[in-house]
Amino acid sequence: MSKKWTYVLGGVLLVVFAGFSVKAFNSALTPYVSYADAKSEANRTVQVAGGLVADSSSYDDVSGYLHFRLTDPDSGEVMAVRYEGLKPANFEDAISIVAIGRFDAGSSEFHAHKLLVKCPSKYQGAEVKEYS
Repeated sequence: MSKKWTYVLGGVLLVVFAGFSVKAFNSALTPYVSYADAKSEANRTVQVAGGLVADSSSYDDVSGYLHFRLTDPDSGEVMAVRYEGLKPANFEDAISIVAIGRFDAGSSEFHAHKLLVKCPSKYQGAEVKEYS
């Protein structure tokens, strides 16, 4: 094999590897979307964020499902969410929740497989003592 063909084969392999890398990276992304976009992109994993609607959460110990509603702070739209797993500590105290999951086709609930719960800091508003 001549030197020219070795370079051509190496270049083709690099392009193929780059193509597979970009495809794998794009499939691993979970973008933040609006509630409407999450509903329209059924069967695609996305992230939605919002505030917990007061007194909307219920946890079933038998099935392990946590049901709650999120409200979009910008539009005021409300979305029902179902999470399978342990209820996060201080869930009701959350100031913001990010649900990662998807709508299954024909479902009215967002099925979350991961939750990111942001609670108020335990140091928020605390007076800092200065020692001399």
